[in-house]
Amino acid sequence: MKGSINRSIGTAFGAVYVLVGLLGFTVSGGHAAAGHEGGMLLGIFEVNVTHNVAHLLIGAAMILAARASVSASRVTNGVIGAAYLLLAALGPFIGGDHSLNILALNSADNVLHAASAVLLIGIAVAADRRARVEEPVRA
Repeated sequence: MKGSINRSIGTAFGAVYVLVGLLGFTVSGGHAAAGHEGGMLLGIFEVNVTHNVAHLLIGAAMILAARASVSASRVTNGVIGAAYLLLAALGPFIGGDHSLNILALNSADNVLHAASAVLLIGIAVAADRRARVEEPVRA
């Protein structure tokens, strides 16, 4: 289905996540690969190698799903949105110096994760509704 909002958002968000993951490596040197400290990306977001790899994997998953089908993109957008919602909800409790903070999460990350979650879940639920019925099943 051409013009799919889920596919467009999946491709755009995926490309941004891949770019952010790659850019994160320019500031995360000198920090532990996994831990509560990292380099500052854009002077706001704290990242480390594990956080960068997560962005690369999430971006790749979104791009691949968007290329596969509208349904795959909808599901992927929804699942990643739900994961970000959980991460945003837990962020204030496990962020900072907490031992579970292996991604070097900070407050700016939590706000961005919450906004991404709302957008991704909203689009997964509300957009491309017709595609659920019209899209052929591939065997």
